[in-house]
Amino acid sequence: MQFIDLKKQYQVLKADMDAAIAQAVEGAHYIGGPEVKELETKLAEYCGTKFCLTCANGTDALTLAMRCLGVTRGDAVFVPTFTFFSTAEVVALEGATCVFIDVDERTFNMDPQKLEQAIKAVKKEGRLNLKCVIAVDLFGQVADFPKIREIADKYGMKVVEDGAQGFGGSINGKKACSFGDISTTSFFPAKPLGCYGDGGAVFTDNKEYFKVMSSLAVHGKGDYKYDNVRIGYNSRLDTVQAAVLSVKLEAFAKYELADRNKVAARYTSALSDLFKTPVVPEGYESSWAQYTLITKSEKERNALQVALKERNIPTMVYYPIPMHLQTAFKGCKNDYCDLSVAENLCKTVLSIPMHPYLDQESQDMVVAALRECATA
Repeated sequence: MQFIDLKKQYQVLKADMDAAIAQAVEGAHYIGGPEVKELETKLAEYCGTKFCLTCANGTDALTLAMRCLGVTRGDAVFVPTFTFFSTAEVVALEGATCVFIDVDERTFNMDPQKLEQAIKAVKKEGRLNLKCVIAVDLFGQVADFPKIREIADKYGMKVVEDGAQGFGGSINGKKACSFGDISTTSFFPAKPLGCYGDGGAVFTDNKEYFKVMSSLAVHGKGDYKYDNVRIGYNSRLDTVQAAVLSVKLEAFAKYELADRNKVAARYTSALSDLFKTPVVPEGYESSWAQYTLITKSEKERNALQVALKERNIPTMVYYPIPMHLQTAFKGCKNDYCDLSVAENLCKTVLSIPMHPYLDQESQDMVVAALRECATA
């Protein structure tokens, strides 16, 4: 059994995928080919933004956002502590200070109440400039952007949406990657929409932001290719990956997102009496990058993982260490808000096989094994 079955996905999409890749290769425009612009147009239309710029990976997408917003030393950037490392890494690389925020146990996303508590504490301290909030759409669930935006606006801060896991999710029909002043995503193969290597994108409705990030992504170029107006990067999505993503985007929109939600609904129905299962608030739709259970204890979680492995059922722990306890952030001030929910989640979360091609027989095997092991 596969945790995420990319082989099955390829077999389903093989005819269209092979044709798209062949066309991109035969066109011989391997960097900046027409497939790239076509994909950017499709992505902007899908997410409902005015502009989309593809780039080399999701971390670069966040870096472009930080540089565009002028994040620098002396700035405070508010980041959930329960997330992948790159969300905080890009802040530190600009010399700014990460202020880590606890999460809501039900959704795994940034807790708006604790966000405002931390903002007030930082403001009162007077040491750092209130710059921006990076809210993550964890495990496919869109963060509580209505409340986060209200708080950010109140304190004069920008909002960045880290939609690396959230692509396809929505709040009242408004799609992920459209909630931030700048939003980002990753096309790492395991993501809800993934390519066959690394890739990423930034989204915005701000024409000036789009212009600046387009420059930053190609060595800081100006209107003329060889007139570089700022120091930038080399961060481009190649044409073959764009062709791959166009095929996958069509399948994702047509049926994969719906099938992910069907799998999640079956899990919740079958397991909610034994575990805390993910909560999708009213009006929200998740893209289910992961399906994550909360066990009663770290001991139970670890025993379940061992027992499932013996039955050839793969599991993962996302994430075993919160950001504020990472070695790289040792010594950072972490008392702006309580962070105990994230610390407990790191000891008790367990992600189980989740993808749109998980047939009911395989899912029944996962459920049966979990129920057997949890009640043993």
